[in-house]
Amino acid sequence: MIPKETVRSRTGMTRRRSLCAGLAFVPTVAGASPRIPVVATFTVLADMTRKVGGNLVSVTSLVPADGDAHVYEPTTKDSREIAAAAMLIENGLGLEGWMSRLGDASGFRGVRIVASVGITPRLMLEGKVTSVDPHAWQDPRNGVIYARNIANGLATADPVHADIYHTNALSYIAALQQADNWIASQFAPVPLAARRIITTHDAFGYYGERYGIKFLAVEGLSTDSEPSAKAISELVAEIKREQARAVFLENMTDPRLTDTVAKETGAALAGPLYSDALSPPGGPAPDYVTMLRYNTTLFVRALRPG
Repeated sequence: MIPKETVRSRTGMTRRRSLCAGLAFVPTVAGASPRIPVVATFTVLADMTRKVGGNLVSVTSLVPADGDAHVYEPTTKDSREIAAAAMLIENGLGLEGWMSRLGDASGFRGVRIVASVGITPRLMLEGKVTSVDPHAWQDPRNGVIYARNIANGLATADPVHADIYHTNALSYIAALQQADNWIASQFAPVPLAARRIITTHDAFGYYGERYGIKFLAVEGLSTDSEPSAKAISELVAEIKREQARAVFLENMTDPRLTDTVAKETGAALAGPLYSDALSPPGGPAPDYVTMLRYNTTLFVRALRPG
């Protein structure tokens, strides 16, 4: 059974009509069934959906590779793609503040999935405000929950192939569990007291809780706005105070910030990390599992110099 909060759709009759309407927008190949059109809000979810859906789905990511879901501004093209989709997948937990308006405005009538349903949210401090941390996928164990929710959603949108989706999900979950075990083994030789990492965006809280790492992200730094002089000053002070071996930047980091930090501290700037977005194909983090392994390799290299 699929939890009620995981899938939001109209009546069964309406869902079947919208599915057929969505399929009409997908190019077909002679002798082949049309692929189920799916829209995901950002690249991590899109990749997970492709792994679970295989060649039965055609997946579009609204936020592109190297994009920032926090500040993304939807387009009319996005609305059209959602309207034509049989399934819409979002992270939830407040990541995509723009999705409620976009989903309603598009007239979407298919199966809507909140991939994070079922995880235990953690809290994070943004300035003086405590809020839910939306970056749950940074813990591969949560990635397992995402995969199950996606498989359930695809099985609802395309019940004929439900067994295939669930079988694909089991294979994908095995890969996620293998990655989780590998990451834990990489940090095993590093003393807990030495597991301190400075980043320029507070996106690794779930990862840190899973692997016993303290991530230090300076108050006031956010991808939502240009960093203030005060925020940059605090980052510089924290780097010096912690005697950081390296400061990890993300693929979304403002280059002006990185230049200033390098000049002020002399610290090695490592990265880029991939947290909220994958790299383009051919880059260092083109899929979710590779992203986890790539980031881990950089972290371990900094914590275990030489």
